[in-house]
This record gives sequence, C-alpha cells and structure tokens, in this order.
Amino acid sequence: MSQRSIAAVPRGVLALLALGLAAQIELKAVAPPPRAAAQDLPPAPSIAALRLASFGDPVALAKALMLYLQAFDYQSGSKVPYRDLDYGRLEAWLARILELDPRGQYPLLAASRLYAEVPVEAKQRSMLEFIYRQFLLDPDRRWPWLAHATALAKHRLDDLPLALRYAQAIQRHAVSDNVPLWAKQMEIFILEDMNELETARVIIGGYLQSGTIKDPAELRFLDERLKQLEARNVVKPRGRKQGKVSNNRRKCALFNKRSPFRVYYRPNRRLFSGTFLAGSGAS
Repeated sequence: MSQRSIAAVPRGVLALLALGLAAQIELKAVAPPPRAAAQDLPPAPSIAALRLASFGDPVALAKALMLYLQAFDYQSGSKVPYRDLDYGRLEAWLARILELDPRGQYPLLAASRLYAEVPVEAKQRSMLEFIYRQFLLDPDRRWPWLAHATALAKHRLDDLPLALRYAQAIQRHAVSDNVPLWAKQMEIFILEDMNELETARVIIGGYLQSGTIKDPAELRFLDERLKQLEARNVVKPRGRKQGKVSNNRRKCALFNKRSPFRVYYRPNRRLFSGTFLAGSGAS
C-alpha cells in the first residue's frame, strides 16, 4: 500500500487541522476543573438487592461498599468535604453495610471518627443519633462508638444532657463482662458536671450494694468517690477543687485524650485498619 507525502495534503486541510488542535488546547486550558457535587451520592440500594449482589458473601460486599463510601469524597481529582455530603443518604449506606455485616465495626468507626466530627452541628447531632440507634442493636459490641459519641456530645457540642443520655444507655444496655467499668461510670462523671450530686451518689451506692464489682481497686475508688460526694452535699465549695485524678477518671474517654479507646481505635482514613479489626475482635 503506497503512502503519500504530507506535502501532497492540501494546505487548507492542514490549516483546518492545526486550527482544530489549537482550539481543543485552548478549551481545555480555560475549562474549570471538574467538581463532584455532594448530592451525587446515590441512594443506598435495598438490603434485598445487596444480598442478591453479594453472591452468598455479604461480608466481602460490606467491606467493598465501605471502601466505596469512604472514597466517595474523591472523584475525578476533586474533593467533596464531608460536611457537604447528604447525611441522610450517608446514614442509609452505613446502615445497609451494617446489615450485611452486623459484626463489622468499621462503619461505626467511620461514623464516630470521621462523619460525626464535621464542623456542622446539625450533621454532628444526626450522626451521633445514628450511632446511638445502631448501638441499641448490639450494645455489648458497639459500646466503644457510643462512648466516643458521649465524649463528642460533651466536648464538641457542650450538650451535657445529650452526653448523659448516651452514658446512661451504655450503663443500662452494655452488660457484658468485657465492657470496662470506666465506660459504665461515665454517667457518674457527667452527673457531677451537671451538679446532680445526689443522683450520682445514689448510683455509686447502687454499684457498691449490687455486689457486681469484685475488683478491690474499683471498690475503693467508688467508696472514696461516694464519701467525696457526701461531703460536697453537706458543704458545696464555691469553685471546683483541683485534686488528684483517679485512675478510673484518667481512663475515661470523656476526660483523657489518651484513653485506651482513643489509642486503640484510631482510624486509617483511606484503608481498613488491620490493627483496629484485630484489637476489637471484629470478624
């Protein structure tokens, strides 16, 4: 097959080709960068459709969907801030993933450590309520995330009644032996902050009389705390006395930024955290 020289091509055709190439370069240069809109997050599929698509392996599909959801803020080189996401749809996706893998912990980790910490109060409260509802479905396994939600309600939202509601839920519903005492005692600390000293005293007295606490150190701590509250009920000081911090208060996620909860449940933003999954006992 013979080939013609480029000199044989009419000059008008070459000029048209050069003009088209220049126009394409110019349009590309002035075009705005692609932007992904927060409302582009599609509605979550039904659980029936997801189970059908899982081909008998819902856990694997749940992990894949979690990766898709967490990477959704990056699209075509553009970044959508978490605060701009449609939180109604976001919560629906997280709920579907938990339905596929009820023992999985990562959706609630992302809910509490990523999506609940956006600087928009309405969306923070919405995500904290989502965590609370999911906690009630499996309290003995999901208490760490409600403990973190309690800390957020207290420190980020400055909403002590909401923090108390979450702390009371942990105390009442998380009854497994693997739930640490500091998590159950958050209710007492919050009641003290709300100056509900008599209620805190009654709760501590109930702990001591129940016989469920066997650790001598824990019993000694509660007994000392009870005496302190009784003394404060008799004579209420004008200011808050800065005394020695107890071991339980030091461990509590509400008061210690380096509590075990914060250390061992640090999320990996882009990938599943193997350390967390192994440490939490998740499958």
